[in-house]
Amino acid sequence: MTPGALLARVLGAVEPPVTPDAETARRWAVEELASPEYQDRRSVLERLLEWLQRQFSDMQGVSLDGPVVALVLVGAVALALLVAWWVAGPVRSGRASATRTVLDHDDTRTAAQLRAAADAAARAGDWTTAVLERFRAVVRDLEERAVLDERPGRTAHEATLDAGARLPDVSAELVAGGTLFDDVAYGGRTATRVDDDRLRALVVAVGAARPTAPAGTAHHGSVAVPR
Repeated sequence: MTPGALLARVLGAVEPPVTPDAETARRWAVEELASPEYQDRRSVLERLLEWLQRQFSDMQGVSLDGPVVALVLVGAVALALLVAWWVAGPVRSGRASATRTVLDHDDTRTAAQLRAAADAAARAGDWTTAVLERFRAVVRDLEERAVLDERPGRTAHEATLDAGARLPDVSAELVAGGTLFDDVAYGGRTATRVDDDRLRALVVAVGAARPTAPAGTAHHGSVAVPR
């Protein structure tokens, strides 16, 4: 075979690249996206658990001694816990906690105004708004009474701990109210009339409580003198 004939045969065996028109390209893309691997909408954790199940199924009938089996089980459980922690653990909760403030920086409403907003929401049957506004009213009232300092960005947890130190008689009720606020505002809980009634009781209890002296003061007779 001459060199020219050999070259012609080689070139004929190589298929030229295909350049589809727009309609053909669209059809190919639709067919590709219809493949099963593109339709799997399970979470990473669900896929991992299925993979582990397949591995254990493949190991059936394989002779392994006790220590090896134990090591495999411990490794699989550790891997599953690591993925679960990464998917739903500190990364997610850290992002959420960074924005869990009770009062927005630009919220200048008074405690009376916040209570009025809560009452209006309660009359409309909007218990979620009523609960959130009523707890905000508690925190703003504590600021107005100088039980709490006015601090932008304070969380419900911080507010209830700080206020509970000054109002020990209602510290447990304050913590319960702060937990309710977080559950409704950031935990997806739907508030009810009972929840609003609990916060109404908290408003009354906090209003009747008398704060202890701030930390760093000593009492001489009936007058608190800063140390």
